Amino acid sequence: MVDIIQDFKNRLEPILASLKKELAVLRSNRPSPTLVEDIKVSYYNQLLTVKQLGSISAVPPREIDIHVWDKETLNSIIKAIETSGHGFSIQSEGNLVRIYLPELSEERRKELLKKAKQIAEEQRIEIRHCRDESNKQVQKKFDGREITEDQKFKLKEQIQKEVEWVNGEIEKILEAKVKEIEL
Repeated sequence: MVDIIQDFKNRLEPILASLKKELAVLRSNRPSPTLVEDIKVSYYNQLLTVKQLGSISAVPPREIDIHVWDKETLNSIIKAIETSGHGFSIQSEGNLVRIYLPELSEERRKELLKKAKQIAEEQRIEIRHCRDESNKQVQKKFDGREITEDQKFKLKEQIQKEVEWVNGEIEKILEAKVKEIEL
């Protein structure tokens, strides 16, 4: 009985982690290394991320600096960032790549808010799928006479409480991102 609940909780954790990661990549008015750290760069016939090729730091108000460890990768990093579609202005000085974030227009803010809400909704859908699978497992155990009807209802109630808790967490995370974008 407890295995179903624990299994359900274990499947919810990666969903929340995924939401946080996807929302971190969405741009706000503040610079964040997460905007560029996972951009793939071709380096000696391998695809590596920017964070594997240099140290990244945010410089307020709207600048990200990448201190490249190997000067040979400088042009590859610049090219990868330019083609990433973020619309950043880029300058390089020696082993340093400076990325300037343009001011967000009202239209772009609305697009980002829409995208953030879409990502959150996708995670909620994933949670509903997990809930349905867990409820099917409970029903299967009930049909196989492994649990009583009272236990079945208690398990389904616990599953629903977990769903409500994780949906609350999603709302908190989304609210924080919305405030960040609107600043």
